[in-house]
Amino acid sequence: MQYDVRALSSDNLITEFTIDAHDEADARRQIEARGFFATDLSPASRPLGAFRPKASGSGRLSLVLFSQELLALLNAGLSIVEGLEALLEKETSVSTRSILTRLLTGLREGKRFSSVLADQPILFPPLYVGIIKSAEGTSDLPRSLTRYIDYQQRIDSIRSKIISASIYPLILILVGGSVTLFLIGYVVPRFAEVYQGAGRELPWLSQLLLNWGQFAANHTNILLSGGAATLLLLIVALRLLFARGGISTIIRSIPGIRERAHIYELSRLYLTLGMLLEGGIPIVTALETVQEMVTADIKDSLHKSKESIQSGTPLSVAFETHRLTTPISLRMLRVGERSGELGQMLTQSAAFYDGEISRWIDRFTRSFEPLLMAAIGLVVGVIVVLLYMPIFDLAGSLS
Repeated sequence: MQYDVRALSSDNLITEFTIDAHDEADARRQIEARGFFATDLSPASRPLGAFRPKASGSGRLSLVLFSQELLALLNAGLSIVEGLEALLEKETSVSTRSILTRLLTGLREGKRFSSVLADQPILFPPLYVGIIKSAEGTSDLPRSLTRYIDYQQRIDSIRSKIISASIYPLILILVGGSVTLFLIGYVVPRFAEVYQGAGRELPWLSQLLLNWGQFAANHTNILLSGGAATLLLLIVALRLLFARGGISTIIRSIPGIRERAHIYELSRLYLTLGMLLEGGIPIVTALETVQEMVTADIKDSLHKSKESIQSGTPLSVAFETHRLTTPISLRMLRVGERSGELGQMLTQSAAFYDGEISRWIDRFTRSFEPLLMAAIGLVVGVIVVLLYMPIFDLAGSLS
């Protein structure tokens, strides 16, 4: 929330500015940290209809970038407070400066770094707070930051590969659909007007297509309105599906993709658990942290696995019982339990499946894209041939 501040500086000058804070008490702490004395503090007034930035915009902090910059400063020999002060000095974004100021204020009040991060759960998720808290116990914050950066980059690499593989098919579908709609909505009605008075018997498929063309020409406004309403409903439905996780459910229901989607979810689970266990977090605490980051199906199995582990069951047995393993990952978990390197084995299992998913994405795109191009070309070709069949028939009769 933003507050309008009227404050007195150390040299007895009145100054006015706006500050971001959770509440009024937080705003007053930030003002005092800047060396001002607040004489008037009120919620920032916003003109009616003014643009309000979203939480995912400038008010959000890039955790990877923040961790990379903080890690570089810590490796250079700076303390955590000095590192945050250096980041504050070079930052130009008002919202990010406000976040860094709140972190510094909490540290100067004697709070632990993990506690200061936990006070801003929207910006710093429990996973991040957890690895920082475990690092405070071992006094090895740089290593934990390195581990988190590597974890996030590996997740982003698979996600970016999936997005990149989806761009070209989406472009093909968009272009092919546009060409098809143009032919059906514009070209076919024009040909229907030409053939209407020809007085010749047309092939059945051509006649069917031309009947559609005549209908479209006579009801253009109704079809345009219906198309716009259908597009709007489709957009709303897709947004609801994305918000409620329906898209992932639909994807997992496809036979050829369901198994790969399950492996992808297991890979993310193993990678997150491995990072937490390597950071020194107990297995039960790590499972509780991961439960908020997985899908509903995995979450239910993970909850049952946690209860089994609390009763003394080994992790490999609990995961196998509740279908959270594959034959390869199960063997690696058993090796990790025997050697005491369970976190490392979980991370290696995730790396193995990340490579398998990447290879499958490459194979799928190489086979799907030509098939998609062939399907689009077939649809467009059929429409064009049906339009020109009467012309071919007429040319044959003239010969």
